[in-house]
Amino acid sequence: MKIRYFKIVVYVDVSHADAIRTALAGAGAGHIGNYDSCSFSVRGVGRFRGLKGSHPTIGEPGKFEEVEEERIETVCEKKALKGVLEAVRAVHPYEEPAIDVIPLWDEGMVS
Repeated sequence: MKIRYFKIVVYVDVSHADAIRTALAGAGAGHIGNYDSCSFSVRGVGRFRGLKGSHPTIGEPGKFEEVEEERIETVCEKKALKGVLEAVRAVHPYEEPAIDVIPLWDEGMVS
């Protein structure tokens, strides 16, 4: 089984969502056929509490926080994955960015 594509999911406060989308596309994510910069976003509420030694971008350690965030999804070829993740981390404002990397099956794998 050879995985060629991955879904990248990034959670970020809404004020930084455009920067994340730009970084994703600039590093090669979001190519689908003859289209580029493809992504999907939905808004929701992120919740967290920074522990001792944390340096949260929003709020302060020890306090529960709620932040309006965007979940940004896109696709990425395996050959671009490392660069895409580096680009996202370079512009993501959080001390510990929430990034999911999900392998995708292609149609040729289901037979």
